Amino acid sequence: MKIDAYLHAALVLKGAEKEITKENIVAVLKAAGASVDEAKAQVLAEAIKGVNFEELLKNVTVASSAPAAQAAPASSAGQAGEAKKEEKKEDPAKQEAAAAEGLAALFG
Repeated sequence: MKIDAYLHAALVLKGAEKEITKENIVAVLKAAGASVDEAKAQVLAEAIKGVNFEELLKNVTVASSAPAAQAAPASSAGQAGEAKKEEKKEDPAKQEAAAAEGLAALFG
């Protein structure tokens, strides 16, 4: 899974209580040593205008606090292998939810 540096730059700006603008996104990415596509930074800055991050992160936090379906601990190596195979078959929506839970933990 590739992590979108532009989105993370926007979250860093939000966390620092700075305005999310093309210039600020570019500055964060350059400070991190990333190559920058100013057009992509502009599109992101325009796309997230008016987004209520508090509400969005609250929804992610609520979703992450719900009990996760946990497999019982495997008692043998064979069962552990089966659990790993099942994990790999997760659909993309579940993977995105897990990623959102990780973000919620970072910014919650």
